[in-house]
Amino acid sequence: MPGPVVIVGGGFSGAMLAVRLAERGVGSVLINRTPDIGLGVAYSTPFDGHLLNVRSGRMSAVDGAPDDFLDWLRARHPDRADPDGFAPRRLFGLYVQARLAAAEAAHPGRMDRVVGEAVAFDEDGVRLADGRIVAGAAVVLATGNPAPRTATGDEANDRVLADPWAPGALSRIGAEDDILIIGTGLTMVDMLLQLTASGWRGRATALSRRGLLPRGHRPEPTEPTEPTPGMVTGPASQRLGDGRHLARTAGWRAVMDGLRPVTADLWRDADSAVRARLLRHLRPWWDVHRHRLAPVVAGTIDGLLADGRLRIMAGRVRRIETGAGAVTLHWKPRGATTGQTLESAWLIDCTGPGHDPVRDPLTGPLIAAGQARLDALGLGLDLDAYGRVLSADGVPDPRLFVLGPPARAAFWETIAVPDIRKRIEAVVTALTA
Repeated sequence: MPGPVVIVGGGFSGAMLAVRLAERGVGSVLINRTPDIGLGVAYSTPFDGHLLNVRSGRMSAVDGAPDDFLDWLRARHPDRADPDGFAPRRLFGLYVQARLAAAEAAHPGRMDRVVGEAVAFDEDGVRLADGRIVAGAAVVLATGNPAPRTATGDEANDRVLADPWAPGALSRIGAEDDILIIGTGLTMVDMLLQLTASGWRGRATALSRRGLLPRGHRPEPTEPTEPTPGMVTGPASQRLGDGRHLARTAGWRAVMDGLRPVTADLWRDADSAVRARLLRHLRPWWDVHRHRLAPVVAGTIDGLLADGRLRIMAGRVRRIETGAGAVTLHWKPRGATTGQTLESAWLIDCTGPGHDPVRDPLTGPLIAAGQARLDALGLGLDLDAYGRVLSADGVPDPRLFVLGPPARAAFWETIAVPDIRKRIEAVVTALTA
């Protein structure tokens, strides 16, 4: 391939793509806003209580080398080298950076790093905020998960923590302060873990549309159960019924783990009507069973619930008001006809990534110009099986790819490491063909 591949985003997806390209003899330029390439949001946390949600034995960054992460742990952190354990995310970030550094040493000249903010695609590559052009033969968008967007309007003042991952975001919360949280998923869990470890003794009220909490892993591994034919073919209602029947005998964790290898294929084979039904009726339940908590983390959350320090509510946010020393959340309970209010010292937005390709400065102009299009449900950019961006006419762009969380509309399962590493191989295959 003439010229390097420009990779926008230096988290796990972008960094490990650069490594695989170098191993295949292809140069790349990694663009990241900060010098901490290889970490992203998930693995940049310094708090060791933030554990992986997947057992260490399944967290290799290399497709086809299942023990790569374990071997690294055995050599550098042997006390954490349990294949069935859940290592701190901080250590996984160090592992990713070590793989990146090793590839740079083994393939000198094939990988460049650029610290800067990509603001537009250029006919020669990518334009940065400072005016520089980073040229390349192809561009891969691997920007990871953006910050939440629920609490980013006029109400987002000092009492509303619109981006809980911003440095020092939680440091203003007092030890006895009560808090409100929008969202009851993994981000909420991370915030409560960090607050509790810092000595926080207040109470939290968390709100989401259905009031569902992530489920926990069992202490011991669960053997995946292969899905039955009825779970992968036929009407969606039949698939759900067969899955529930199998779960009653094999256990729901075994059923969910058995679906992992085929989930992306099932999503791509489904038409828009089936996808819409899954999103409307099944997605919240899928998320809390699919993205599970390490047993010790689940135990901490159960303890907060049992002590009355965590209350989970189901309903919709109406509006947020802030005043001197307090924030008021106006909300409507699920199934109710009238609204209620909650007041606390702080509100934390834990609603999850605020993906919006139309408003994104990189992808919005492409959509407006017809060089890209949204998928039928508006989840994200429409891509082909290799991750190439499809134009308004459905033609794949051989020079523009999407990898990782921004590719969710096309592949659905694009968040966890075991899924991303497979997508990396597909992108590498297309780029080196």
